[in-house]
Amino acid sequence: MTQRLKNFYQSDVVPALQNKFIYGNSYQIPHIEKIVINRGIGDASSNSKLFESFVDELTTIAGQKCVVTRSKKAIAGFQLRPDVPVGASVVLRGERMYAFLDRLIHLAFPRIRDFQGISRASFDGRGNYSIGLREQLMFPELEYEDVDQLRGMDICIVTSAPTNEEGRQLLHLLGMPFQREA
Repeated sequence: MTQRLKNFYQSDVVPALQNKFIYGNSYQIPHIEKIVINRGIGDASSNSKLFESFVDELTTIAGQKCVVTRSKKAIAGFQLRPDVPVGASVVLRGERMYAFLDRLIHLAFPRIRDFQGISRASFDGRGNYSIGLREQLMFPELEYEDVDQLRGMDICIVTSAPTNEEGRQLLHLLGMPFQREA
């Protein structure tokens, strides 16, 4: 089943981008390649029950099983031993990517209290955009009673846009709620 946002991209966003930036080839039109959701575990690595709940929450939010990131070496300052879980991440592509982006834009962001839009300055110079979220309760898949601890996550939207302006225009046309320019 084709996602609503993917149909919108193909029918409305592609022609709008073609009109704004003159492309010689249809393959030059920017598109979203993948979305990476990363979540640091922190002190939950010592508590296996809390760690499992963090992994389950990320799996529920993404709609796909996450990969556990483990430490490679011991760092005494952080009280870290080798092969201890330190984070979890999910890479979304295709239909799940569009489904997650649709939920993020239309369901999660409006649930944030006093939401003024997301920053326009979080592009990396190559059209990719990163967002840091403070808590996971904005996603409607999670119930407040089921959350053990509030923990944020990082979301990186990787696009094929060569410049920040093209990436910003792509995300703006998809409905990303950027802050108003001063």
